Amino acid sequence: MSEALYWDSSYAIARRLVQEHPHVNLNEVSYQQLADWVIALPEFADDPELVNEGLLQAILQEWVEEATP
Repeated sequence: MSEALYWDSSYAIARRLVQEHPHVNLNEVSYQQLADWVIALPEFADDPELVNEGLLQAILQEWVEEATP
């Protein structure tokens, strides 16, 4: 079973998003879309209401680093 994901697990969340959305243009992803995708992950176990821009920025930054060869 996969490990539970929480908002502060930005690296683990980013790795899952790379798997779920491998061909997305990260320059076109809105914070709302990013939050929706994170909440939709089966391993996501945190309170969706705790999301904030800082957490989403951290996730997006990790995702960019993971997706950039």
